[in-house]
Amino acid sequence: MSPFLATLFQFAFFYPIVMSFFWMSGGLYYFLVRERGGRTRTDPPPMAAFPPAAILVPCFNESDNVDETIGAALAQRYPDFEVIAINDGSRDDTAARLDGLAARHANLRVIHLDRNLGKANALRMGALAANAEYLLCIDGDAMLDEYALHWMVWHLASGPRVGAVTGNPRIRNRSTLLGKLQVGEFSSIIGMIKRAQRVYGRIFTVSGVISAFRRSALHRVGYWADDMVTEDIDISWRLQMDHWDIRYEPNAMCFILMPETLRGLWKQRLRWAKGGVEVLLRHARSLMRWRDRRMWPVLLEYMLSLAWAYTMLFIIVLWALGKFVPMPEALHVRSLLPTWHGVILALVCLLQFASSLIIDRRYESRIGRNYYWMIWYPIAYWLLSLFTSVAAVPVTLLNRRTRATWTSPDRGYR
Repeated sequence: MSPFLATLFQFAFFYPIVMSFFWMSGGLYYFLVRERGGRTRTDPPPMAAFPPAAILVPCFNESDNVDETIGAALAQRYPDFEVIAINDGSRDDTAARLDGLAARHANLRVIHLDRNLGKANALRMGALAANAEYLLCIDGDAMLDEYALHWMVWHLASGPRVGAVTGNPRIRNRSTLLGKLQVGEFSSIIGMIKRAQRVYGRIFTVSGVISAFRRSALHRVGYWADDMVTEDIDISWRLQMDHWDIRYEPNAMCFILMPETLRGLWKQRLRWAKGGVEVLLRHARSLMRWRDRRMWPVLLEYMLSLAWAYTMLFIIVLWALGKFVPMPEALHVRSLLPTWHGVILALVCLLQFASSLIIDRRYESRIGRNYYWMIWYPIAYWLLSLFTSVAAVPVTLLNRRTRATWTSPDRGYR
């Protein structure tokens, strides 16, 4: 094998291993220092005063979920809050259901928009209509834990530079292999990444399904951008570039529906990947300033992930070409089948899953029963991440949208 190919293989092999240890060390440090032995989910920190808060729920064609979502939002154990549901031009009976709920609950307000202008615009309308400084934003299919608002407001009220808090999404639908895989993914990957990023500096993104904001911070950065396919990544970068702090609170849980079909999962992850590319294109040049140096690790991590995806694609293409045409020895890839490299990757993967079990059993006592299904994770999700990242770059460059409107996602089998 040529030195060039050897270097590519080494990068493709060592990148996921290094990142796994990076996430594990940061995640376990966060757990040992900030979570273990601390307050439990049902025992949030005391507050000298309870400032008013608002829960924003943007809705588009959420007839099947709106009763559960609004019911959970209204059941918060917090003394002073209102729920604002924003119906963004739904074509089903979401509007009628929301009006019926508002007639029965005094602390629920409903805003009706006459056409679909996207989640970012709906959130902005809700933020402008709210009477509170602290805003908790959830999706129209999310069910908040009853203590989530207390945990989020406590963070926002604890320091004047806290601009946002991201919560802990949990998977509701687990009837298929894809659903079970995502339980492990949100535990061992997404939650651990947020812990590690919080320890090392900046967070790549808040969870769009549950995040809380200081309204004055949103006002400073211009609220959510309505031309970005993932408004949560963009607002996270802009807040941190404006030197606001973003925290992670695992006790602030909500239960969400995720795709359980390959097509639905592909569309969702491609949208996430496109959102990352959009943010990179829009903000990378601005981040070169010394004053934004704390965002450099986030930028570097994301650029390395893209480089890894294209490195893997290049190796796969060389291997495929070698099956049909003679390739020079310097570019000949004999096999893609993992040998001892694959064994090491699998062991590191299982070690990461074991670390996540230590952390996550605090929030979900029976999380370990999904451990068996995680043996399929490397095949299902590393390949998915590879191809969505590769596809996202040309798709984003060729499709410069003017407004990101709603589409109804795959919510899986319930």
